[in-house]
Amino acid sequence: MNTLKILGGVTLAAALAACSTVGPNYSVPQQAVAKRAEAAAPFLGAQEAVYKQQPLPAHWWRLYDDPVLDQLIQKALAANTDLRVASANLARTRAVLDQTEEERRPEASISAAPGVGRSSGVAAGSKTALPDRFNYDAGIHVSYQTDMFGKIARAVEAANADTQAAQAALDMVRVTVAADTARAYADACAAVRQIGVAQQSVDLQQKFVALTEQRTRAGRGTAIDVARARSQLAQLQAALPPLDAQHRTAHYRLAALTGQTPGEMNMHLLQCQAAPRLTTQIPVGDGAALLRRRPDIRQAERNLAAATARIGVATADLYPNISLGASIGSTGLLDHFGAGNAFRWSLGPLISWTLPDTGAARSRIAQAEAGGDGALAKFDGTVLNALKEVESAMTVYARELDRNAALKVARDESALASAQSHRLYQYGRTDFLTVLDADRTLAATDAAWAASDAALAADQVALFLALGGGWEK
Repeated sequence: MNTLKILGGVTLAAALAACSTVGPNYSVPQQAVAKRAEAAAPFLGAQEAVYKQQPLPAHWWRLYDDPVLDQLIQKALAANTDLRVASANLARTRAVLDQTEEERRPEASISAAPGVGRSSGVAAGSKTALPDRFNYDAGIHVSYQTDMFGKIARAVEAANADTQAAQAALDMVRVTVAADTARAYADACAAVRQIGVAQQSVDLQQKFVALTEQRTRAGRGTAIDVARARSQLAQLQAALPPLDAQHRTAHYRLAALTGQTPGEMNMHLLQCQAAPRLTTQIPVGDGAALLRRRPDIRQAERNLAAATARIGVATADLYPNISLGASIGSTGLLDHFGAGNAFRWSLGPLISWTLPDTGAARSRIAQAEAGGDGALAKFDGTVLNALKEVESAMTVYARELDRNAALKVARDESALASAQSHRLYQYGRTDFLTVLDADRTLAATDAAWAASDAALAADQVALFLALGGGWEK
């Protein structure tokens, strides 16, 4: 009868454990920035003709239709060391989640302690020494944490949110690695274009130097003209080494991103002559899609969920911890092993409580609540930063397009002026300084236009990075 009463108490305690979880239940706070209608609205910059509000493709780099770029990004996503670190962090959080969930399950232990010894005769009331005896103690013990107030449930909730945050962090690294690889590839290709433009200016200036020397020898020029022409040539040649360095360092960046040493990177892999650039409208979606897609927003939201769950973990310390235990075994002399009178068993709860000293528990609750406030602020900041980055990237790219168009016009006009001045100079219709100035202007506008093309390619990648796509499997 007593055993039935104990079992009934165990059942009642287990039932209560399922319905008394302390601490706040999580939901995205109504005051969060992500809840504002303006955060989910179409982007302000989407009014530019260069953009369209269609969904961003999962693998945006395939919009360039460049097999080499696609190959490099796939290799980076498979071998990048930052991704390996993020994967290890995710595996660690999953292991912590498994460990936390184990606390929900009953724990069982088996003990067996054979021994030999002698008891004190005086303690037993004997005037003579007691004989040596072989004894044993063996049994099975089972314990179960009732989680009456949901401390374990909240801990599992927090660990689960931590795991989801680690997954989001891994996704963010994937986005960054894809964008960094595309940017390095664009830089390498843009350097080829800029080197070509600079070399063309050098070649033209070398011909002009030869022409000036020829005219001087014929008495139609001066030594000063030759010196000025050679000075202009040297200035144009000085632009080549930095561009070559840019080209090589872009290759080295690609090597590191794809998990290779600089010596393993095939320098002849890139046969591009100009940076890849989309000439069609770029799909950007809207704010609502951005909030769902950007992994850092998801990571911040999951960190907020974990911080909220930890308030419940701390609150549960105000209440008693109740564990149910049961053990069965046998203790006695070894030569009477298994005898009926050696059998033992027990069943009952173990209750621990820190009353009346709850100051430490309330301090931990205050710490957890402050952590929740900080996580909410971080979440809001992440959303605001994401919107800022997208709008800024869209504006920068659109204005660079305008600048690029103006530079092309300037370059074309400079080329026309240079060609005309050379013809006039050849027939003695203009002076040397006019030709030199026209050539300098052409070289400068040519270089500026090529640099603007490189900037457009980088700006496109920056926009795709801000939009947060590329992590989808």
